[in-house]
Amino acid sequence: MIIKKHKKIWSEKAILLTQELHNEISLNNYNWHEFRGNKQRRSAELIISAISQLINDGDEAEIEDLLKQAILWIREEIKDTGCKSH
Repeated sequence: MIIKKHKKIWSEKAILLTQELHNEISLNNYNWHEFRGNKQRRSAELIISAISQLINDGDEAEIEDLLKQAILWIREEIKDTGCKSH
C-alpha cells in the first residue's frame, strides 16, 4: 500500500477562517426560509463548502460538483422548490 505524504500547504489560521466562514454562511433551521431561494446566498454556501473540502483534502469530484451547483444557482438555472409541508 502506498501512503501519500501530504505536505501541509494551509496555515491553521486559513483552516479555522474557512471553517468559521462556512459556519456563518451555511443555511440552518433558523434562516432556511429566509435564504433558501436567494441565489447569492445559496451559491456562496456551495462555494465555501467547495473551498472547505479543498482545504481539507476532500474528494475532487465532490468539490467540482459543488462548484457546478454554485454556477447553476448564479445563473438561476436552478431554484428552490419550496417546502412541501407549507
